[in-house]
Amino acid sequence: MFKLNLRYVIAMGWYYGFSTITRGPSYIVASLSLPLTMLFLVYMLSRGALLPYAIIGGFISMISSNALSSAGDAAFLRLELKIQDLFVASKISSTDYMIGIMLSYLVFSFPGLLIYAIMGYIYRIFDPLSAIILVFVIICLIVATTSISFIIAGFLSHIRNVWGITAILSIVLTIIPPIFYPYNYLPKYAIYLLAVSPATPASVLMQGIIGLQPLQLSMAAILVLETVFYFLLAKRFMHWREK
Repeated sequence: MFKLNLRYVIAMGWYYGFSTITRGPSYIVASLSLPLTMLFLVYMLSRGALLPYAIIGGFISMISSNALSSAGDAAFLRLELKIQDLFVASKISSTDYMIGIMLSYLVFSFPGLLIYAIMGYIYRIFDPLSAIILVFVIICLIVATTSISFIIAGFLSHIRNVWGITAILSIVLTIIPPIFYPYNYLPKYAIYLLAVSPATPASVLMQGIIGLQPLQLSMAAILVLETVFYFLLAKRFMHWREK
């Protein structure tokens, strides 16, 4: 029977999320640099016409890029600090550990999410329903993308490899997909090919929800299925117990 260790999950979310914000505010600035730069470029190049796409894309890009960076922590904790070995010997399960890391990166993203929420309010992009759906999309996105990070970390034998891999994947999974631009700029087959990145169905769905593009409800199903699939795959390949 599934039983989540909420005490551990909350403690991990607090220590790795909130404490990181208070101990290293520069990390917040770094995590916001790419989304805000893209927002500025989109605004300037489109003369404001694509600003709503950039604001929606900011939510998705920031969550995705932050979650992908968790591959470094997952690899470092397993390969260098060996903290994962201590968790294995305790009552903490691999699910507890993964959800704790996911929560910490979600908490870490709150300052940036607040900035984009304010911009969304100023430009009247959201109504109550679309805001609720955005929260659902963000939760799916943090779970799916952090799971991808655990899959990556599970295949690594040395910590030095993780930074280059995550840098490349961050571009492939958060820049190439239609996050900061209308999804109808791409042919339909390209959208489905890019849907391997959870950011793609998330952005296509949200562009439809807020009325920027025709609504593609199939993307909601793809996002949910990917979230479950990547989470289960991460549990399989994260090497919770070393052989």
